[in-house]
Amino acid sequence: MKVRKNLEAVFLAATVMVTFAAYATADVPVRASVAPARAAAVDSNVTVVVVSAKRLTAAEKAAQQ
Repeated sequence: MKVRKNLEAVFLAATVMVTFAAYATADVPVRASVAPARAAAVDSNVTVVVVSAKRLTAAEKAAQQ
């Protein structure tokens, strides 16, 4: 009867223990030290788009709608 009455506490205690066990037994991934990748070749024919415009004010935005 006491287990039924305190089922929530038993569940929370079991959850905490299982979570701790999962973290305690988890493998720590080994991080490989990799040199940063360099660009293989620079393409001089890349198209560059430059957008230069002023931002609209709140009044101009309202006027467009």
